[in-house]
Amino acid sequence: MRRVFVAALAVVASAVSANAQGFPTKPVTVVIPLAAGGAVDTMVRTMLDSLRTSLGQPILVENMGGAGGTTGVNRVAKAAPDGYTISVGTWGTHVVNAFVYSPPYDLAKDFEPVALLPSVPHWFIARKNLPPTDMKGLIAYMKENDGKVTAASVGAGGSSAVCAYYLGKLTGTKTTLVPYRGGAPALQDIVAGNVDTMCDLAANSLSQVKAGNIKAYAVTAKKRWFAAPEVPTVYEAGAPGVEVTNWLAAYAPKDTPKDIVDKLNAAFRTAMADPAVAKRIADMGLEIPPPEQQTQAAFAVYLKAELEKWGAVVRESGIKSQ
Repeated sequence: MRRVFVAALAVVASAVSANAQGFPTKPVTVVIPLAAGGAVDTMVRTMLDSLRTSLGQPILVENMGGAGGTTGVNRVAKAAPDGYTISVGTWGTHVVNAFVYSPPYDLAKDFEPVALLPSVPHWFIARKNLPPTDMKGLIAYMKENDGKVTAASVGAGGSSAVCAYYLGKLTGTKTTLVPYRGGAPALQDIVAGNVDTMCDLAANSLSQVKAGNIKAYAVTAKKRWFAAPEVPTVYEAGAPGVEVTNWLAAYAPKDTPKDIVDKLNAAFRTAMADPAVAKRIADMGLEIPPPEQQTQAAFAVYLKAELEKWGAVVRESGIKSQ
């Protein structure tokens, strides 16, 4: 009986190895848990030609929004672990939503981290006639007007809400959140002067800041954002530690063979190394991670640290989807 069991295991192992070596033999579907036309969707599509060349198969993009992105993420969590259905999303859709919502999956247990992809910081913006002229002044103004300063948020529990809470936690300030259905209407109300501030994805509001329609106080990063180098970091501006970066990443279902994960990782790394792709990504305001952070192993370590950090922040804040 033992010999039969060992032989069966050998057959299974051999089949898995053969599948990994032959991967892919059909189109690969990339599920994006957001609507078409957004930054994530556009970035993935800039990589399609390179991914297709590396993998030797068509790459299909499936946009599946709903429930803050958890519907699309769950689609991949429940997919076969064969590398043919993978997920690409943001820090917001994958890390923050894992705690703000009550999804039917566990991001730490139900996925194989594939690759860290380009990122963009958040920044603190405000209506142009808000009195403070810099970040220190904004913090002082928030303290003087405890809870009266309004802060726009995409949804009641999105990344903007988490960022606003994090600022308050580290600076002893408090704002009143004003939830919106999307980033566009939130930004429109800041431009119109109907809401005071927002911790926004920097790429979303860059054009309005450049046009002088709103003001930007600080970038939530350790170094200045290349797309707006005149805006100081939170460290320079008087709010050290308020670091919030919306990074993108790729994931496969749990138990996807390592050889397949490695092939997918290599395909994404090759795409980011392509000069034409890199230029288009930079034009979007996104920054490609350094090579040492692009490996599957490095991303797995980074993801674990981000889940621990933001899980604690969200649980402490009590922020939940409504």
